Amino acid sequence: MTDTLLLVDVLSDFSHGDGPRLRASFCEHAAELEALIEATRQAAVPVIYANDHFGDWSADRSDVLRRARAGGAIQGAEGILPRADEPLILKPRYSAFDQTPLQMLLSELGTTRILLAGAALEMCVAQTAIAAREHGYQVSVMVDACAEVDPTNARIARAYLERVVGARLTAGRYPARATSAHLA
Repeated sequence: MTDTLLLVDVLSDFSHGDGPRLRASFCEHAAELEALIEATRQAAVPVIYANDHFGDWSADRSDVLRRARAGGAIQGAEGILPRADEPLILKPRYSAFDQTPLQMLLSELGTTRILLAGAALEMCVAQTAIAAREHGYQVSVMVDACAEVDPTNARIARAYLERVVGARLTAGRYPARATSAHLA
């Protein structure tokens, strides 16, 4: 099994309607997210970032990183930032697969299982998990490293991802142990 860590919308300035709630949740999960990234890097697991382009069709990597730094949530958690050799794909929609080269990149890496983390669990992370399964990947959603806007919707999304989509909900750090008991 070849794993790839896919981080969805972890580089945000939180300047949208749900921004304050998502930023608060992101800050609560930042240490776990940073630890997950470091553990996968140590295990030589590829790390891919897929991030919203904020409606700016001229945005590039430096624009996204500048906006994320301006948002303040990564201050003190610099390990969340991508390394120069880690891909950053800009996405125009909820799913990281929709209208992006993600599928091609995962194929080149020989990925069979995607470890998924980011923001927001009940939105972009869930949509990406659904698309990943539709593309034939095994999916482990690293729930401790996922921020959420609405706890009720996140609980519903976790149940749907596990029971309908067939994603594995994983608590803890890589290498992941599957556990769903405390997630309901």
